Amino acid sequence: MFQLGKTIVSEDIIEKDFVCNLSACKGACCIDGDAGAPLEEEEAKVLESIYPKVKPFLRREGIEAIEKQGTSIKTEEGELETPLINGADCAYVIFDDNKVALCAIEEAYNQGEVAFKKPVSCHLYPVRVKDYSEFSAVNYHRWQVCDDACILGKELQVPIYKFVKEALIRKFGADWYTELEKVAKTL
Repeated sequence: MFQLGKTIVSEDIIEKDFVCNLSACKGACCIDGDAGAPLEEEEAKVLESIYPKVKPFLRREGIEAIEKQGTSIKTEEGELETPLINGADCAYVIFDDNKVALCAIEEAYNQGEVAFKKPVSCHLYPVRVKDYSEFSAVNYHRWQVCDDACILGKELQVPIYKFVKEALIRKFGADWYTELEKVAKTL
């Protein structure tokens, strides 16, 4: 672990390789698990405001889940997440012709309907950020469904921090990322 400003960063994001391999995993991270995507408070407000523009991209099941639970939910621990369909798929998941899970929010963004790409937690994956009162912990979240992404990342020699560069800059800023690159060169 090392410190960058008000973040404590795991060396794993520099030392481990990762490139999403959607043809292999089919977007399992959006449909497996028992929780929705973590949301920041501002993101929950954004999801509520853009829902009318995202709705046409959603599946019927997603619309039903969102209209029943809301555009975001609060967990028993008080954390915000995207709602789920029957405790499984993210309510914002759609599928392409090859049955690969995609994000309806991102699809609306790609088609110019909204200016919000997707929740930063999704954009950052496999990096997870946990905010504490004095700092944020920046860690690699290892999950079996991403084994193919680890293999592809190793083949292509792409470390995690480079794979999620855009998302890290979105979350922490360009200066923070420049400092991370300097640390990566010294490790």
